Amino acid sequence: MTALWLTRIQPDLRHRDARRDLSSAVAMHHRIMRLFPDGLGAHARLQAGALFRAEDTGPNPVILLQSQLRPDLDKLPAGYASAATKDLTPMLDALRPGLSVRYRITASAVRKPGHTTRATTGAPAVIPLTGADADHWWQRQAEENSGLHLSSAHSTPLDTARGERAQDKRLITHARTRFDGTAHIKDADLLRQRILNGIGRGKAYGCGLLTLAPARQAP
Repeated sequence: MTALWLTRIQPDLRHRDARRDLSSAVAMHHRIMRLFPDGLGAHARLQAGALFRAEDTGPNPVILLQSQLRPDLDKLPAGYASAATKDLTPMLDALRPGLSVRYRITASAVRKPGHTTRATTGAPAVIPLTGADADHWWQRQAEENSGLHLSSAHSTPLDTARGERAQDKRLITHARTRFDGTAHIKDADLLRQRILNGIGRGKAYGCGLLTLAPARQAP
């Protein structure tokens, strides 16, 4: 049985480190990874099963962190945030075909032109999608790759996730769209894998976390 944890972190905007982390997807990634044990290797995020999402629909920003290792919240700086963790394993185990759910995901919807197209048109390797193109991307991801059948979908464009990597000064950017709606489950095993692994690009930087709730509740 795979353990799964959901941690709600509400940064205190009076704290300098909290403000810095909220302004950079790279800084937030590093903050989150400090909550897990050292020695996880070159693919530490994958080993921890860590995915996060910034929720900014309320008066104060909230970070939702999903992980397969329980984070050590004592590693947050003093005064940085209020935080609490709950066990999501029962939810994961309860998924079954036919169950109606509400979903939310902030994803990086993109198209990757083939080599021939790039060579003949000069198109970039990755093209961010917006509007109806982003909506079609999410429908394909949900219905062909994630074991869901969508009943409704609403998309909201968000600011681009960005930040600079310290090791090579590379600017990281991921266009983001939030998708909300209702669906019913077609393939529970496939859906579990997508919940655990995340969907799309930018998983280290605040994209790809799919959260579910019973259809009668908000996600």
